[in-house]
Amino acid sequence: MIVLVVGENREYLCHPGDEIGTDLGIMRVPEDVKIGDTIETHLGKKFTVIEPRVTDLFHHLERTGAPILPRDVGLIIGMAGIGSDDRILDVGTGTGILSICLGKVGASVITYEKNTKFFEVAQSNIKKAGVEDMVEVREGDVIEELDVLNDFSVITLDMKDAELVVKHARKILRAGGILVAYSPFMESAKKVVECAKEVGLLDIKTIDTVQREVEFGARGTRPQTIGVGHSGYLTFARKYA
Repeated sequence: MIVLVVGENREYLCHPGDEIGTDLGIMRVPEDVKIGDTIETHLGKKFTVIEPRVTDLFHHLERTGAPILPRDVGLIIGMAGIGSDDRILDVGTGTGILSICLGKVGASVITYEKNTKFFEVAQSNIKKAGVEDMVEVREGDVIEELDVLNDFSVITLDMKDAELVVKHARKILRAGGILVAYSPFMESAKKVVECAKEVGLLDIKTIDTVQREVEFGARGTRPQTIGVGHSGYLTFARKYA
């Protein structure tokens, strides 16, 4: 069990039994803590125990670089129609955020990460998120194991030279399966598209992931001028036969 304790404009991700040292005092989380409980620090500051959402995990889990953003995860799940019946091959685990989100919706995930440090962090994050039964993280280069990978309903790629996996997508995917590739630059997205065409995938499209929060002020309303507006490019393609 993992919980989020919030109060005094602060929040902490923790387990029952944890002791947290803060500038507002020491907080001990009871072993039998329940959602909705109130916990006080030794200085009398009150915190409420709530159930963490995946978006909370995004902000609190250990990072190894720039993880895929929740809004892009939402596009992947929504546009690929991902659900609990899916068996997913995820390449480029990184922090593990995408795999965790896929596991949270009930999909069965095998994810590959060849960087040892990233692999160790992802393993820890997946366990903290409570999806280790849904997500298997493997250390190694997926390119070396493509010959034995098959019968996946979805492939998600967040990796350099993603086209190397796209070349094998028809063998890896079931009929009707979906390929999704996240690309930081147009040039890499173009390589994915060209390769998807070469191997006979259909319904190929690339979208620019742009989102701007609206700011309401005394002078008027407009999109915020700070923050991440554009994050990358998502390419989708499908195998029909």
